Amino acid sequence: MSEFVETDPTQVRVELGARSYDILIGSRLMDNLGNEIVARYGAVRAGIVSDSTVAPLYRARVEASLKQAGIEPVFFEIAAGEASKCLTVFEALVEDVVGERLERGDVLIALGGGVVGDLTGYVAASVRRGIGFVQVPTSLLAQVDSSVGGKTGINSAHGKNLIGAFYQPGLVLADTDTLNTLSPRELRAGYAEVAKYGLIDDPDFFVWLEQNHAAMLTEGDVSARIHAIASSCRAKARIVSEDEQEHGKRALLNLGHTFGHALEGATGYSNRLVHGEGVAIGMVLAHQFSAYMNLCSPDDGARVVAHLKAVGLPTSVAEIAGDKLDAPTLLRFIGQDKKVQRGALTFILTRGIGEAFVSNDVPPSAVEDFLRQTLDG
Repeated sequence: MSEFVETDPTQVRVELGARSYDILIGSRLMDNLGNEIVARYGAVRAGIVSDSTVAPLYRARVEASLKQAGIEPVFFEIAAGEASKCLTVFEALVEDVVGERLERGDVLIALGGGVVGDLTGYVAASVRRGIGFVQVPTSLLAQVDSSVGGKTGINSAHGKNLIGAFYQPGLVLADTDTLNTLSPRELRAGYAEVAKYGLIDDPDFFVWLEQNHAAMLTEGDVSARIHAIASSCRAKARIVSEDEQEHGKRALLNLGHTFGHALEGATGYSNRLVHGEGVAIGMVLAHQFSAYMNLCSPDDGARVVAHLKAVGLPTSVAEIAGDKLDAPTLLRFIGQDKKVQRGALTFILTRGIGEAFVSNDVPPSAVEDFLRQTLDG
């Protein structure tokens, strides 16, 4: 079982040949951002993209760090929330960045959670066919998942993340102090992505989380947070290095996401269900569906439910506020999932805790029967 062996800061390397980059994880890192950028990019101009929630907290510190390193910052602000991951905001931000004359050798910094990171990365990939990109994730979800691996993009009316590009950052700087400003709901939502790494292929890490989740979610325990974040980033870096553009193994990182994204779409990407909550319910459904398909024991799903409940995450569709969701609605969104190929449904299923695998030929009728039984039950 993993022990606390991390330093502060901890460095995780994403190996992608000439496009390899570092993930820096630790306390009080934000104040050194400017020096880290200069070390990698030189004396460039930098645009900062943040949202209306994060900007008041960290804009001044980031700008001061950049100026201290000789970088003159330009600031762009978007509205907080999933609704900003849309074509309208993307277009406006692209025009603003071009209007500020940021050049191909300059850098665009994503200062915020997953929405800011996904949107900013897609803008960076698009402006002048690609400018420098740095992730400064301020939510747990972004630090362990969305900031790493180069998936950028926005939502479509037809589904989540259907428009975008693979575009790797040149640096990810995860300052664990930013987690202290998250609401309990946001922190728990990010934890769902941490648990995912144990459920994919690291049962020892899942056991560690079962025993240490309270410490990891406690503000004062920096060592537990660094260990959990670093373990998650190492897992993702390893998979991304093997399959950058999700032609095979990288799809494992979507455990729980096919169901989760459908739930998000069905609730209108609203505050009824934030992404990590959708993933939590989705991971439960993935284990229950695997048991329904006689691939794993029902006890595995029960164990996932018990752990996520202990953390305070929702574990069933019935817990989602608002109108009841039905099987046909969820199936419509599942049919638009990015992993669908020529109409065949792809799911990440499991043979047990830490034994996830990609199934490319799941019968739609089986999914429909399972959802009807689950939702009607």
